[in-house]
Amino acid sequence: MKSFLKLFIKDESGASAAEYALILAIVGVALGAAALYLSVQIQNSMYKAGQQIQACNNGDASCKAGTPPTTPAAG
Repeated sequence: MKSFLKLFIKDESGASAAEYALILAIVGVALGAAALYLSVQIQNSMYKAGQQIQACNNGDASCKAGTPPTTPAAG
């Protein structure tokens, strides 16, 4: 049993598997964060587009043909 533990402690072949698992975990977290960020950005864009369509349907003067919508100043 003692020799098994000594060999197990000295064996470094599993280190690369642990490193790969750590890299995969970091990549997974990064992909999850990017997906959350993009989902918020897409949701905001869809909301703004819906508001512009609704304004045009209500006869807003900014909806003339060929006129790009104006965005309010931030702040």
